[in-house]
Amino acid sequence: METKLFNIQGKEVGKLEIPEGVFGLPWNADLVHQVVTSMQANLRGPIANTKGRGEVRGGGKKPWQQKGTGRARHGSSRSPIWKGGGVTHGPLKEAIYTTKINRGMAQKAFLVALSRKYKDGEIVFVDGVSMAEPKAAEAKKFLAAFAIQKRNNAALVALPTRDVATQKSFRNFGNVEVEEVRNLNTLSILSKKTLFIVDPKNAFEILNKKI
Repeated sequence: METKLFNIQGKEVGKLEIPEGVFGLPWNADLVHQVVTSMQANLRGPIANTKGRGEVRGGGKKPWQQKGTGRARHGSSRSPIWKGGGVTHGPLKEAIYTTKINRGMAQKAFLVALSRKYKDGEIVFVDGVSMAEPKAAEAKKFLAAFAIQKRNNAALVALPTRDVATQKSFRNFGNVEVEEVRNLNTLSILSKKTLFIVDPKNAFEILNKKI
């Protein structure tokens, strides 16, 4: 498979051979959905938590005597029917949302997602984006060259190796993320509209080791 290769100014500088086993797989919606929902569940943590009548503050003394007041009997203000009392059958921080993802499924879904983004024209191969020092202005020029819009899920820049200067250059853009190729996954690439793969030859070697 052959595709276009661009430079940091957004100009085509040549052609590039890409592995068909990574970017030429057929779409499998069921597999991708199962893996993505599992990954989202694994990121989810228990938040909602309530206190029962044995955990709320106060209520150690009987509110009033059992008989003779004309009011209903009560043994404690911790009762769920009292304001400030405990909650009956409320949510607790004990829920476990994690689900197991088989390694083969995760790898296949990752490749299928890459193939779909490539077929949809949402992957751009760039020969290099290395910056000598952190400069948001240079990052802005790069995004403008490829007409990246100001949407929440604009772009993901995948670098073959860690580059602190480049990462800091894009840090001020909330709609752009910078990640190493080895850390890419199905959820990260599908959560962004455009995927930039920098230095594709080295990136392909890392992808081959990853899968």
